Amino acid sequence: MSEYHSCCSRFLVTCWVVLSFLSIHSSAQAAIKTVIYPRPEADSDRRTEYPLKLLELALNTVNRDYMLMPSVVTLNQGRALKELSQERTVDVVWSMTSVEREKELLPIRIPIYRGLIGWRLFLAKKSNLETISAIKEPAQLKDMRILQGHDWPDTEILKANGFSVLGVVHYPAIFEMLQAGRGDLFPRSIIEIWAEAETYHDAGIVIEPNWMLRYPTAFYYFVARNNGALARDIETGLTMLVESGEFNQLFYHYYGGLLESARIPERTVIELNNPILPPDTPLGVEKFWHK
Repeated sequence: MSEYHSCCSRFLVTCWVVLSFLSIHSSAQAAIKTVIYPRPEADSDRRTEYPLKLLELALNTVNRDYMLMPSVVTLNQGRALKELSQERTVDVVWSMTSVEREKELLPIRIPIYRGLIGWRLFLAKKSNLETISAIKEPAQLKDMRILQGHDWPDTEILKANGFSVLGVVHYPAIFEMLQAGRGDLFPRSIIEIWAEAETYHDAGIVIEPNWMLRYPTAFYYFVARNNGALARDIETGLTMLVESGEFNQLFYHYYGGLLESARIPERTVIELNNPILPPDTPLGVEKFWHK
């Protein structure tokens, strides 16, 4: 074979290899399923870390080629749920359940926070602690101005239990109102409050040491009602993680130490009713809940 024909052959083989690689790479890229979740409202908001890690682990467990990406724009909870119900902007949202939300969206009924989202401590302005500490009866707390997100299910739960609640549109603005004295208490779940107290420590916001609210509720992943395939994959992955023990391992890695720091036996616990808890909430499945 002449040198010319030898060069041509090597060139053709090289082209074939390159084209084959590009074809395989393109097919692999096409198989990846992008799942968009709501971008947090603030850079300091650390509430996304655990649910995002759990979701990633669940989807990887079912051996599917998923890629999790934040939405282009920041979304508060209400807007994110609205966008999801209309199958726009996001593919999955994690949030507290309610009868209304389960009508509009498809819930994956495995509580990602093991029920602790309904165990609530108070954030308060440090300069107000003396006044708050003087409260001796649970009924007196109902005279305090309670801050909450205006569209959070907690707002409805607290109002139904006789608390005076001020609804706020934007999550960061709640801390500004607390700091400015435009509200007295900001109930936060026992798993959220520590990072928030750390973030806003310099603003004079601290954890109130004596009280805790508790009501039954669940925090789920939600998808659009027409997205059954994604719902099945998330549910399958979470179920496998529960059975293997990896779910609890991840959860207590993030929150085990915080439960000890809460000193629950030293607090006065006020049990509340949850009138918006859906009847299909799996309260009887013991492995889903923290005892």
